[in-house]
Amino acid sequence: MESKMWNLGAKCLVIVCVMVCSLCHVKSDLELGFYDKSCPNAEKIIHDYVKKHIPNAPSFAAALLRMHFHDCFVRGCDASVLINSTANNKAEKVALPNQSLRGFDFLDRVKSVVEAECPGVVSCADIIALVARDAVVVIGGPYWNVPTGRRDGLISKSREALNELPAPTFNFSALQASFASKGLNLFDLVVLSGAHTIGVSHCQAFSNRLYNFTGKGDQDPSLDSFYAANLKKNKCKTANDTTTIVEMDPGSFRTFDLGYHKHLLQRRGLFQSDAALRTTPATKSAIIQLLNNPLEVFFKEFALSMEKMGRIGIKTGSAGEIRKHCALVNH
Repeated sequence: MESKMWNLGAKCLVIVCVMVCSLCHVKSDLELGFYDKSCPNAEKIIHDYVKKHIPNAPSFAAALLRMHFHDCFVRGCDASVLINSTANNKAEKVALPNQSLRGFDFLDRVKSVVEAECPGVVSCADIIALVARDAVVVIGGPYWNVPTGRRDGLISKSREALNELPAPTFNFSALQASFASKGLNLFDLVVLSGAHTIGVSHCQAFSNRLYNFTGKGDQDPSLDSFYAANLKKNKCKTANDTTTIVEMDPGSFRTFDLGYHKHLLQRRGLFQSDAALRTTPATKSAIIQLLNNPLEVFFKEFALSMEKMGRIGIKTGSAGEIRKHCALVNH
């Protein structure tokens, strides 16, 4: 079964292979247990903090997972998304795609606990990666390996976040190009999109599909009409609603499962980028393959794609730094 699923990777653009190869040289720089000698309790401290606090606010698991994704897609997994703006620079966190991110305070608290144990040793980039994994596990989602050794970046620019992060309005070609540029293939795209199973969105991210899809006051024909009518009646009651939150996996948004992929086949994905996954044989076939197999298969494939994503553009060795405070560079 898995060989069939991975066959679609061979159908991706040649650029995917090129990008993956370009990332290969950094793989040996990350290792499981990187802090075993320099800060032996680091991963346990992080895990215990997450295990204590996430059950009180389980929706934060989705927020922290999203933070990891948004970090890795801009300048690589280097915690540049956490840096504050200065008088001379607008940082990533103020870019439009990042204005709805949550979890900055949570990560700051984790960092302070780790710093108390081992000052200046554990990077914010590794903390984001470990917290995202541990939070998902706490709510019953998949476990994946998080090799560590990332170092923190020194640069964070708002315009780069706006240019690099895939938008909810992306069509298939734009999604494919975005993921390929990070060394991720079509199967990674389908699997990682499954993170929406625990996500929520504001109406404004997709209201054009309900009220003004082509600029003529029309509705997106690719969206299930019954679902659209329900959203208009009970959730996004006006085209300019900026506050209402909608579950991306209605019915089981607190559970890490295949509900999101089921909704895709029913034409009930919220975003245009969700609907785009149904528009090509390769990605639609991958969705069906996931749904035709036990949940454990999705968990396994999600874990593999997450570990792959966690290696994007990493800084190791003497590159970057270990920030004392995640929101501030050291100098």
